[in-house]
Amino acid sequence: MIEEKIKLIGVKLPIPPSPAGSYIPVVKSGNLLYVSGQIPMEDGKVIFTGKVSDVNIEAAQKSARICAINILAQIKKELGDLEKISKIVRLSGFVNSVPEFTQQPKVINAASDLFYEIFGDSGKHTRIAVGVSSLPLDSMTEIDAIVEIR
Repeated sequence: MIEEKIKLIGVKLPIPPSPAGSYIPVVKSGNLLYVSGQIPMEDGKVIFTGKVSDVNIEAAQKSARICAINILAQIKKELGDLEKISKIVRLSGFVNSVPEFTQQPKVINAASDLFYEIFGDSGKHTRIAVGVSSLPLDSMTEIDAIVEIR
């Protein structure tokens, strides 16, 4: 049902990106999955790079959405089945922004909204959305997640 809904809204889960450092993409502890920060990668390339400002919020929102899709791809690789997700618990969103930019929540909303669209009330979560001076590979956004599973 979840994967059907994902297809219905036009999202295709990619092969998840490999870690860019000395860590693993997902750790399971009890009934929680901790998904490492995902950046906007497609086919091994960072799609959205550079600083976010009031001028390029839409691109940054697309970047955040790709991060969310990559989170789902990592979970699918780990569990084999997205139906095992019972709740999106928390997102931590980082936006590579110019110092005067203050709309980080508006950027990360693109990821939050996608999870709500897919999971309904189970997609509602706690969250932080912060601006940072840089991100790995100059990506616009990075998002990690804590997800409850059955």
